[in-house]
Amino acid sequence: MSTAPLPPRTIERPEPHWPASLAIGAAIVLYAVLPERLTVGPPLLLPALELALFVPLASMVRHRSMDEPGWVRQTALAVIAMASAANAGSLVLLVRSILRGAQTGGVELFLTSASIWLTNVVVFALWFWELDRGGPHVRSAGMAGPGDFLFPQTADPAVAPAGWRPGLFDYLYASFTNATALGPTDVLPLTARAKALMMAQSLASLVTLALVAARAVNVLR
Repeated sequence: MSTAPLPPRTIERPEPHWPASLAIGAAIVLYAVLPERLTVGPPLLLPALELALFVPLASMVRHRSMDEPGWVRQTALAVIAMASAANAGSLVLLVRSILRGAQTGGVELFLTSASIWLTNVVVFALWFWELDRGGPHVRSAGMAGPGDFLFPQTADPAVAPAGWRPGLFDYLYASFTNATALGPTDVLPLTARAKALMMAQSLASLVTLALVAARAVNVLR
């Protein structure tokens, strides 16, 4: 009498939250050091609102797992959305000031554009990390189900350790390469929302590199 093979056992492995806390903290700091003319609303309003949500999240959450309270993911998404909106607003203000012929030093312009570009990399890495396969709390229980991104390790398990799962650094790498190459490299978007996120990031990166950084180089010359 033959029996059907049992499905592979999935081992729950909670994902540490401290890398995401560092990334969110870096995004807040990068926005807070921007010139006042490039901030949305009062200079410290958005950083204060982000910190009001971020501090309880960072202090109370050590790992992301399936048994986490619902407020954890909702708060994380709210902080990421606020950081994204703030950075997009700063980019719009910077482009507008350049198009209006504002006189800005080359060093300041270069550092400002670099800060906005780095924030772009960080916040989209957090979006990728929080949305892929339902979020880190879902991925902690296993990799079953369709994903938003295709990593080489999931496409060919032979090149990765057994039970490999992407962590925040993997999404940070995907975000960095997408922002520099203006398109996916070895990590491919599979769903409409993943493609939309990568398109939005590439557009913001293109504007920053082609317009702002180019202007900074010309001023320095």
